[in-house]
Amino acid sequence: MISLAVTPYLISQAIDRGLRPRQAGPLVAWAGAIFVVGVANAVLGILRHRTMTKIRLDGALRTADAVMAHGVELGAALPRRITAGEVVTIGIGDVWLVARALNVMGPGAGAVVAYAVVMTMLVRVSGMIALVVAAGVVVLAMVLGPLLHRLNTAGGEYRERQGQLAARLVDVLGGLRILNGLGGKEAHLRRFAAQSDGVRAEGYRMGGALSWITALGDGLPTIFLAGVTWLAARLAVRGDLTAGELVAVYGYVAILVVPTWMLIFSAGDVSRGVIAARRIIAFLRLPVEEPGTGAAPRGPATLRDPESGVVAEPGRLTMLVSRRPGDAAAIIDRLGRYGETAATWGPYRIADVAKPAVRERILVADHEADLFAGALRDVVAGRTDVGDDAVRQAIRSAMATDIGGLDHRIERDGRNLSGGQRQRIRLARALAADPEMLLAAEPTSAVDAHTEAAIAERLTAARSGRGTLLSTTSPVLLDRADVVMYLVDGRVAASGTHRELLEREPGYRDLVSRTFTAAQEAS
Repeated sequence: MISLAVTPYLISQAIDRGLRPRQAGPLVAWAGAIFVVGVANAVLGILRHRTMTKIRLDGALRTADAVMAHGVELGAALPRRITAGEVVTIGIGDVWLVARALNVMGPGAGAVVAYAVVMTMLVRVSGMIALVVAAGVVVLAMVLGPLLHRLNTAGGEYRERQGQLAARLVDVLGGLRILNGLGGKEAHLRRFAAQSDGVRAEGYRMGGALSWITALGDGLPTIFLAGVTWLAARLAVRGDLTAGELVAVYGYVAILVVPTWMLIFSAGDVSRGVIAARRIIAFLRLPVEEPGTGAAPRGPATLRDPESGVVAEPGRLTMLVSRRPGDAAAIIDRLGRYGETAATWGPYRIADVAKPAVRERILVADHEADLFAGALRDVVAGRTDVGDDAVRQAIRSAMATDIGGLDHRIERDGRNLSGGQRQRIRLARALAADPEMLLAAEPTSAVDAHTEAAIAERLTAARSGRGTLLSTTSPVLLDRADVVMYLVDGRVAASGTHRELLEREPGYRDLVSRTFTAAQEAS
């Protein structure tokens, strides 16, 4: 930028000291200086481009690495904290907006320095012209400032809507097979189209501000250049400026277009980069579970959640019933040591126990857990070392024998399976792991009543002597429970056997009866 700003000065010296007095020596010397500066400009331009490319790529990939590393640290807690669509938008869009903002910092700083150098040289030529140029830049800032603020506001709203749309798209693609079977594609298409229209409208709003910034950033400096050139020409006609100084003034103001344009667009890129960076930082601030270093109970121990009053005892089949499934799911997460929790495991706070011991002995069977591609035996066995006999027994207990033999190929995410088959494979995988304590939310919500009854019978046998906590409103499962805990507003309102609660808890009876009626109608 400085070498660009120096060039008009060299040209003015070549005119006033060599061309006008017809002095060949000074003309050649100043022309040589211009040539040297031109070569330096070319070399520096190449180096600048290489440097900015390196900074852009380095910034984007470092940011992507940080996002990926934090996602890995969050582990199974990731889908509980943020939508898949938001993660996709951060990884694909936000990291590059941040990188682009980093990319303009060097040229932006160079533009400020170049502006200071040009103003210094203009003051030496004409104080009045320097004053007019300074006032023009102030006017330009006053015109573009509100537009940049509008761009910042619209960009934040656009980014929010963009993340929501991406989340809906991921959800629809993940459930496309189910939508095909249920005939819900058209309804979801209409919702997606409506949401997409909203994102487009917000994009037009942001694009409107950006187009005005672009137009004014290109147009106003050119108009300003014409005005200053006219003023300098008047001064030259009066004899206040030499021919070389007139050319220099034109060159200085023309050169100022470059740093002014750079500052304008740097402000736009930084504004969008700040919006993206806020989303990334919000993601990086998602708390990671502490690994814990404390001891675990030596043998099977009771899990307690003081926030809800839920107790899961070893060797017993406990079930949670709630009008709001999210309350039961939150309790299961706390007992399984996902997120902040005050739950205890025996005499210890489970958050203080070393995480590997918790994960080894307590299993939260998420009904949306990923299914990896591979043979059925490998999908069910998971990371455990169980043999084929144990895998077959787990598949039978989960009523998943209709899926195929142990060598049957399962596609990624179970795309070649129905929703009920995927749920039963997840249950079989949990049973094959044979944890000391199994926690599961609605493990039979996607199966028919006949299959659910068979699962209830076989699940009780498979988990005999082991602790199990399930959330459900299915009477078939509840009738098999050792103890049922009825939740109201996330806390235990009553506990006992299924039949005892039917007799003495009207709210429980109404809830379970509705579920039973719905199951009858579905079958």
